[in-house]
Amino acid sequence: MEEGFALWANPSSPHAEGRKAKQALEDARERIKAALGLGQGDRNYELIFTSGASEALWIALNRAKAKCRIVSAVEHDAVFRAAPDAEISSDESLFDAQTILAVQHVNSETGVINPVDQMAEALRETGAVMLSDCAQSAGKIELPDADMLVVSAHKFGGPIGIGALLVRDFNLLEPTGGHERGYRQGTENMPGALGMAAALEAGAWATSADQRAAFAAELSGDILTFGDQADHILALAHPTMSAQALLIRLDAMGFAVSAGSACSSGTLKKSRVLDAFGVWDEVAARTIRVSLGWNTTSGELEQFVEAWRSL
Repeated sequence: MEEGFALWANPSSPHAEGRKAKQALEDARERIKAALGLGQGDRNYELIFTSGASEALWIALNRAKAKCRIVSAVEHDAVFRAAPDAEISSDESLFDAQTILAVQHVNSETGVINPVDQMAEALRETGAVMLSDCAQSAGKIELPDADMLVVSAHKFGGPIGIGALLVRDFNLLEPTGGHERGYRQGTENMPGALGMAAALEAGAWATSADQRAAFAAELSGDILTFGDQADHILALAHPTMSAQALLIRLDAMGFAVSAGSACSSGTLKKSRVLDAFGVWDEVAARTIRVSLGWNTTSGELEQFVEAWRSL
C-alpha cells in the first residue's frame, strides 16, 4: 500500500503519472485473479474492484441483466439490503435465463460450506446466473465455479475498503459508465488493490489446518453443525448462558466474539440465519460466533478453550 500511495495518481487520467498508476492497478488485478485461481483457461474471470463485498453484491444483484432475483434464506444481510424484493425459494420452475440466484459459499455465522458448485452445474441447463458471496472463503478454500463471485480483502488480512466482483463474462451485467471498464463509478482505490494482492499472495495462516481441527474437536459438543464445515467459523451454543452474557464475559477475558453477523451483533433479536437453519429459539439465544483470523495463534486457541470451559 505504501508503494501505491507513492505512485498515487488517478488511474483513469491520461498523463504519465496516471498511466503509472493504471499499470500498477492492472498488475494488482492480474495478481489477485491468479492468487484466487481465476486468471486462466475456463476459469479466467473479469475483475471489477469495489469498496468491499457489500458494494460488489449490490452491483451483481442490481446490474445483472437477469431481472428475477432469488436468494437463499441464510445470506448475509448485505444481500437483503441490495435486493430487498428478492424471492427466497428453491422452486426449480422459477429458474430460467432471466433469473439470478445468490447463495453464499461459506456461511458467515455457522461456517457451513454450501454446495455452490453442484448448484451452479444444475443451473446452467436453465440458463440462470449463479452468484456466490465468497467473502468468507476467498483466500482460505478453493472458490466455486459460479458465474459471479464476491470477495472482500479484509477477510483474508488485506486492507479495509477494497473488494471485488468477479464475473465470468461482462455480458452478464449492464454497464453504468464511469470507471472499471464502465461497470463501477468512483475513482479506483489503487493502493488498496495493491494491498489486497499482497495479502492474497502471502496466504499465511498463523495456525495450521490440523491446529484448527484440534480446536474444533475440543469444542465439538457445543458446535452447531449443518453439513460440510469450514474450519475458521464456528457457531458455539452454551448449555445455559445467554449470548449477550457470553459476549460480556469473553470480552473481559480478552476474546472478541459476536452473536450473529458482525453488522447485527449489537441487537438482541434472534439471528435470522440461525432461524433459517432451524435452530430452536432457546438454543439460538445461547449461541455465539467464533471466527479465526489469519493472525489467530495456536496459543490463543488454547486460551479460548480454557476460557470457554471455565464458563
